[in-house]
Amino acid sequence: MAKTIITLYTRQRCSLCEKAKQAILELKEDWIFTLEEIDIDKSDELTELYGIMIPVVQIEGEEVAFGIINKNDISKRLQEKSENF
Repeated sequence: MAKTIITLYTRQRCSLCEKAKQAILELKEDWIFTLEEIDIDKSDELTELYGIMIPVVQIEGEEVAFGIINKNDISKRLQEKSENF
């Protein structure tokens, strides 16, 4: 089975983004996934799309959370995704 990809849309000097990244990395104890971190400030399109929402978390391209990221919510979504395989 291929590794799940979690994408974290973030920007520099964003405390919520740092907290979200830490919460996601803590999930590595229970889940196998690759974390991609994308700085929205490097793309006008992404800045326009996610500017006031960051951090934004996607699992396999599906937006699952934004703003204040709850580790348990992400874990639950990973569980749902794994059941669908």
